[in-house]
Amino acid sequence: MSEWKKCKLKDICDIKSGKRLPKGSDFSPIPTEYKYIRARDIKNGVINADELVCISDEVKQKISKYIVCSNDIVITIVGASIGDVAYVTPQFDGVNLTENAVRLTKFKSQINPHYIFYILNSPEYHMLMQRIAAGAAQPKMGIYKVEAIEVAIPSIQIQNQIVEILSRYDSLIENYQKQIKLLEEAAQRLYKEWFVDLHFPGHENTKIIDGVPEGWEKKKVGDMISKIQRTKQVTANNYQASGKIPVIDQSRNFIAGYTDDAECLVKVTVPYIVFGDHTRILKYIPFSFAKGADGTQLIMSNDLERMPQTLFYNSLIEIDLSNYSYARHFKYLKEEFVLLPSEHIARKYDSIVSRYYQSIQKSREQIRLLTEARDRLLPKIMRGEIEFNFK
Repeated sequence: MSEWKKCKLKDICDIKSGKRLPKGSDFSPIPTEYKYIRARDIKNGVINADELVCISDEVKQKISKYIVCSNDIVITIVGASIGDVAYVTPQFDGVNLTENAVRLTKFKSQINPHYIFYILNSPEYHMLMQRIAAGAAQPKMGIYKVEAIEVAIPSIQIQNQIVEILSRYDSLIENYQKQIKLLEEAAQRLYKEWFVDLHFPGHENTKIIDGVPEGWEKKKVGDMISKIQRTKQVTANNYQASGKIPVIDQSRNFIAGYTDDAECLVKVTVPYIVFGDHTRILKYIPFSFAKGADGTQLIMSNDLERMPQTLFYNSLIEIDLSNYSYARHFKYLKEEFVLLPSEHIARKYDSIVSRYYQSIQKSREQIRLLTEARDRLLPKIMRGEIEFNFK
């Protein structure tokens, strides 16, 4: 470790702020070629391309200087998401960045920005940035605080080797994430084919009356939900980085944290559906968990023969609540209608799709193990427990 040196971020790169929308402006209600990265889009080391909002050409011109470039690193600096980090890939080159994040750019010649990304994206640095921002009514990490963060810098050869090693883990994780996405899309395609287009098995010989196949029903979501016994909830400030029980809440992260509090345990024998009252995010949870507080709704079908959880979950995905903007959405969800098929069709759909979700859960477990292995490796490297040899 003697050849490693501590450097402040300001000494190895430039740190630039993002920019809020001009006063009186808003995001474009129709798709445009100009995207905008919000703090919520920065998570788990990446920028979520699927969630980016659009801005108009006029707004783009006014804030055109506040963009990200390939190989930049973005860090959220305001609110509960402080310390979330992402590496900017070429697809986001030229995209505007929120004022609630900063970007690290123009790295010095002997710095591999991907190495800095791995350091800053580690659990240790996430907790460090949370501590740096604490103390104010509205937690915030100003640029001067980001500039003062210190990182250990080895030679460029060692930086490159560290990036090569850790990138192998990321490649495996990305492959599993792609598998999950494909399986989720397959489940939703089958749902649309059978329950939207009504091309279910035997549809050729089934009468359709007012858009509903004979023997089926159209029912309100609220009439299909069984009552669930309340359990103790875990508040966000009590989430742990590790623990016996995973915490599920309405955030974008599939698992938001962990707890060891057995009073919070929700025992799962049949998978639960979790709905975000504010975020509208839906999750299919096939394992026991603890419920995160504030807006995390648990959903269980009251007719598992005709509305198994796999079918209920995909039925809810199909419902669009985006027009309600920021609101308590659960009350609106319960007023929407879903198709209740015959028991035969419900059972057939469940037999196919439940296998998809079993595979998804196996992939999630592999991602968890790979992430933990990668995150354990970096501190060992930093402590000098792993030696690097060069030919």
